[in-house]
Amino acid sequence: MPFKLAVLTSGGDAPGMNAAIRSVVRTGLNEGFQVSGVFHGLQGLLDDEIQPLHRGSVANILQRGGTMLKTSRCPKFHLKSYRKIAAANLRKQGIGGLIVIGGDGSFRGAQALQKDFGISTIGIPGTIDNDIPGTDETIGFDTAVNTALEAIDRIRDTATSHDRLFLVEVMGRHHGAIALQVGIAGGAERVLLPEVPFALKKLTRGLDRAIARGKKSSILVVAEGALGGKGAQLLDRQLLKAGYDPRICILGHTQRGGRPTARDRYLAAQLGAYAVKLLAKGRSGGMVGTDRGEVIFRPYGKLLQSKKKLSQDQMRLVEILAT
Repeated sequence: MPFKLAVLTSGGDAPGMNAAIRSVVRTGLNEGFQVSGVFHGLQGLLDDEIQPLHRGSVANILQRGGTMLKTSRCPKFHLKSYRKIAAANLRKQGIGGLIVIGGDGSFRGAQALQKDFGISTIGIPGTIDNDIPGTDETIGFDTAVNTALEAIDRIRDTATSHDRLFLVEVMGRHHGAIALQVGIAGGAERVLLPEVPFALKKLTRGLDRAIARGKKSSILVVAEGALGGKGAQLLDRQLLKAGYDPRICILGHTQRGGRPTARDRYLAAQLGAYAVKLLAKGRSGGMVGTDRGEVIFRPYGKLLQSKKKLSQDQMRLVEILAT
């Protein structure tokens, strides 16, 4: 009997997930495996939504955003009794290996499934937030940054035409990687992050200095998790009280969709293939990622006990370029 593996996407969708699915399926078939897809994420494991996939199943999905396997969030998976159901459904179909494309929560579920029931699992980091430690970048991050950047370039045209102050809110509830990179690439005057305490006086001093030297329009990039999770809405109220007249643009879920960039497609192809090859060698219990461009494997262990930190150099660069 050939080895059987399954692949699923879990948590928030990210551009490039389809490219990863395609890579897993076609590499798996090339290795002589039978490959199945689990629809609707970890919930699909509980509902037994598992279907065989073949090469044609993943044709013409490379350029599509979202995930052909659908996704969901599954709080039930925290309970061992439900993970037992998932393991039973996999074993019923003879599946011994599971590749999970998602973020931190998805990896915790995969780790618990392997620890409790012996299902070999490997995680592929797919989240626009780029908040998974142990890898340079996650699938979907580059596309999300480019989507937000395109919007900011358009907003700057209007800001300049009307001499306005714009607050552009981007995704990032707990981690400000999108805001940081978009702020640098988009020439933002300031970037507000969940990781950095907010000081209104420092911000307004910077805006006043810019006005004094003749700058009549500005863009502030705000991560949604900044200002205690209240983001641009709270900043807007504070700036109004301080005598400014800002405009808000919340990009929201537009950053999740759309055609993945070449960078995300390539990353997804690399990680999907490597995950399959590790299973073929009998390795599991961790995540595939990149370290300075090299594809690597990291056990779940400390990975799930740590948090990814923002680059201090990048944070300083925002201030240097805005002065």
